[in-house]
Amino acid sequence: MAKRTNVDLLKDILVNVGGVENVRSATNCMTRMRMRLKDEDKVDHDKLEDVEGVMGVVDAETLQIVVGPGTARKLTELLIEEYKIPEDTETPSDAEDWRDTKQDIKDRQSKGSGKKALETIANIFIPMIPAIIAAGLFQGFSSLIGTMIGEGTIDGAFWTATQTFFALIGNSFLGYFAVFTGVNAAKEFKATEALGGMIGAMSIAAPLIDLSTQFGLYDAEEPLNSILTTGKGGIIGVIIGVWILAQIEKFIRKRVPDVLDIMVSPVITLLIAGLIMVFIVMPVSGVVSDWLVSFLSIFIGSENAIVSILSGYILAAVFLPMVLLGLHHGLIPIYAIQLETLGGVSLFPVLAMAGAGQVGAAIAIYMIANKAKDDRMKGVITGGLPAGILGIGEPLIYGVTLPMGKPFITAGLGAGFGGAYVMMMGVTASAWGPSGWVALPLMQGTSSMLHFGIGLLISYVAGFIITRLVIKEEDITDV
Repeated sequence: MAKRTNVDLLKDILVNVGGVENVRSATNCMTRMRMRLKDEDKVDHDKLEDVEGVMGVVDAETLQIVVGPGTARKLTELLIEEYKIPEDTETPSDAEDWRDTKQDIKDRQSKGSGKKALETIANIFIPMIPAIIAAGLFQGFSSLIGTMIGEGTIDGAFWTATQTFFALIGNSFLGYFAVFTGVNAAKEFKATEALGGMIGAMSIAAPLIDLSTQFGLYDAEEPLNSILTTGKGGIIGVIIGVWILAQIEKFIRKRVPDVLDIMVSPVITLLIAGLIMVFIVMPVSGVVSDWLVSFLSIFIGSENAIVSILSGYILAAVFLPMVLLGLHHGLIPIYAIQLETLGGVSLFPVLAMAGAGQVGAAIAIYMIANKAKDDRMKGVITGGLPAGILGIGEPLIYGVTLPMGKPFITAGLGAGFGGAYVMMMGVTASAWGPSGWVALPLMQGTSSMLHFGIGLLISYVAGFIITRLVIKEEDITDV
């Protein structure tokens, strides 16, 4: 029997989304191929979900087809290169069929404003996920080597140079996170991407401190308490600033003669948007960010052990539904606020336990499937388990726990125990990324690494035990 290829998989997908002519544009994240369609009514969801190699389908602003890490990127590249489908196509042009525009408006009107906002944030950050992961890991390795050098475990010029080089790689992205956010936000809001990057760069530029000092807004003794300083308002401020820039740019370009557009429009746009960004958006969003951190501190890292344990359990237990909806990327601004304000991210290690609970649940289901001689379920788990252990949970969600129903709940209940432990031990991370063992180097210091690892093991065991007690053979055979 001939081996099934990505070409075969893509052909089957296209047949069930209404054909290649129904695809407006395509992109991908780590595990999903995302398509913007001209007519979503042409999608045969049942047959699409039954395609071998498709682990799940999510309806959002784009049709999201879960095919697993690596495969998502390869299929998207194949679609773009072989079928000439544009990547990240913007709003339909005037030359396109009016039905496309009508369908797009209809789709947007059918969504709640809260969900649309989270999806917009997700679209901004999804393209940066590989860089966030890589930068975070190199920062983690640099921190680990630095700790080992300080403790005398290792020494010498080689390790010092290695630590410096790893820090260089990590800072090359994390140090300019605001700039990349500005570029992607401009792309999402239909503004000039370079101008969006400049808004992001303004928020972290050194001259901002001089300007703040001249207006009496800078606190030299406690810089973080300044009304205006570099990074004030964080990523949330950058996104808001770029949205304002997009509105200003659209307004100005409609009124500036074409012959002057390339020179006049960007200058006036940046002048107005820059003033609003520096003197309104950054101070106001900074206050909002401080309030958010203060609110989260009531639950996250509370000195009250009971509050800490309960909040850790609840946060980890309810996180999987956000992953299911593809809205978990909306938490990235909160991670960024914690990192900028507190110097470490405590929310990410807690939420990371959700994936571990699902791994434990999947192992329990594998044992039950083995007893029931369900080779199909065993094959799905075998394929998704390595990714789940490494921190990419979607293959197990869409291939195992969600179709069965009950394990989706038991996995969250098991994950809560790991979340409670991690929260109680005060684990913090220097960045965020996949939620499994790959995230270990992201934890700050050997103590956080140790307790994060213990939290994963607790989630495995609890997810396994609860699922094993609840799920019976007939639950598998009914799927």
